[in-house]
Amino acid sequence: MAGRERDGGKQRLPAGWKLVYGVNDRLGSTTFLRTNLGKAFPKHWSFLLGEIALYSFIVLILTGVYLTLFFRPSGMTVLYDGSYTQLRGVKMSEAYASTLNLSFDVRGGLLMRQIHHWAANVFLAAICVHLLRIFFTGAFRKPREINWLIGVTLFALSVLEGFAGYSLPDDLLSGTGLRIAEGIVLSIPVIGTYLTLWMFGGQFPASESFIPRLFTVHILLIPGILLALITAHLMILWHQTHTQWPGKGRREQAVQGEPTFPSFMAQSGAYFLYTFGILAGLATFAQINPVWLYGPYDPDEVSFGSQPDWYIAFLEGSLRIMGRISTDVAGHTISWNVLLPAVVLPMVFFGSIALYPFFERWATGDERIHHLLDRPRNAATRTAIGAAVIAWYGNLWAAGGNDILSNAFKIPLFWTTWFFRVGFFVFPVLAFIVARRVCLSLQRRDLQKRDEGVESGLISLTPDGGYTERHERSAPEAAAILQTRQPRELVAAYPHHIIPLPTPGRVRTQVRTRTNRFYLNYQTESHGGGQGDLKREGAVEKEKKETS
Repeated sequence: MAGRERDGGKQRLPAGWKLVYGVNDRLGSTTFLRTNLGKAFPKHWSFLLGEIALYSFIVLILTGVYLTLFFRPSGMTVLYDGSYTQLRGVKMSEAYASTLNLSFDVRGGLLMRQIHHWAANVFLAAICVHLLRIFFTGAFRKPREINWLIGVTLFALSVLEGFAGYSLPDDLLSGTGLRIAEGIVLSIPVIGTYLTLWMFGGQFPASESFIPRLFTVHILLIPGILLALITAHLMILWHQTHTQWPGKGRREQAVQGEPTFPSFMAQSGAYFLYTFGILAGLATFAQINPVWLYGPYDPDEVSFGSQPDWYIAFLEGSLRIMGRISTDVAGHTISWNVLLPAVVLPMVFFGSIALYPFFERWATGDERIHHLLDRPRNAATRTAIGAAVIAWYGNLWAAGGNDILSNAFKIPLFWTTWFFRVGFFVFPVLAFIVARRVCLSLQRRDLQKRDEGVESGLISLTPDGGYTERHERSAPEAAAILQTRQPRELVAAYPHHIIPLPTPGRVRTQVRTRTNRFYLNYQTESHGGGQGDLKREGAVEKEKKETS
């Protein structure tokens, strides 16, 4: 037979196969591959959001390596003599000059710059939407709390990484952002001055050492941490198996989907190429960050209508709507108008997001393992909280452009500022109320469909001369989605204290009980609590008979 020889009655294999079998004998790779290449991955479009973030990160690394070959991270002042005639003869930093050369004199340099910048924006957007998907579907519940913490850390580090890359060209727009960042660090009481000297190497922008150290942070420190966290995130995901949507025959302990090889690997490879192609298309046809129009950074100049990238806009908005508040303590001025919106608020925001899974588990008392996702309507309180946070964030994001809105709609800037100040408190409350009522309405509609069936469009004449529409039973797959059990066992009873004294234990118990009911009462108003799956077919009907 071709490719095989026999020596003394023994079969001889090509040298390549000997290497394969030798590695397998020592590492057991065949068993590993057989186990993992058959791993099931559920199919749903929402699961691709995390892949967009992963592939954008890969594009960022590839384009970043190319840009590193031509960018000069130096704050030394030079006289520009490149091909962009409008700035020829202007004094600027070597970093800004090399960015101009990269854009106009390096073949493919501008395309790579724009792919890199678009990939950064899409990377952060994909992480943000991916976190929202995980939040609204309850994919952060046990046993995935660690991966949730990793995801939130990735989001926060990606914001810092994007800001660092956005600041490296040392143009007028990025320099203005760095000046704001310096003011934010200086607002921290006691240690602000020392932190500023440590970060900037002196008073910004006088120090020439800042851009080199920012470059090191941007290309080595934060990317290394991101790469390690992404690897850990994927390893934990692989070990814990993927979540899946509820459906016919689906259970908490069994994941249904396509095997990793060849289906999932082929789809993922194609999806990576689609992502790369869309980013390249955006870079080709949609201009982003034209630094040559801004000019080099000058401390006494600010470009009109300057706006940061979208992921920093909420911080810009919080600074703009904050009133002028400061306090003198022991000869030191505490600038509350900078400290609260730019230091305290982001820390509370990211900290609350990171700790939310543990807060919900404490509130509901749900210690069960979850591999099935919630439909957002079935967890009305959680969905309402998410809607409130989106409204709060969106208000701050829009407030970051209050001057542009004022100019575009011919509204006094004073009016737009107060509109967003009021919206900071009002919009989240309205969003919470509306979202929870919509979820409850959808729950009742699902309950009606399950009990009465779906409309068939067939009209029947009744014996008394009236007309009625005939209803038919839902399809098995649709009916299975509606069969979600009520988490009655999680609802905490109100405590009865013999001596009604406000002791710490009694107050803690009362708070937890009311928080529990705040969550679960709005999930048990109708069938569809979203806490776990059916243990067997017909469990919902049996539970309903027992309680009727």
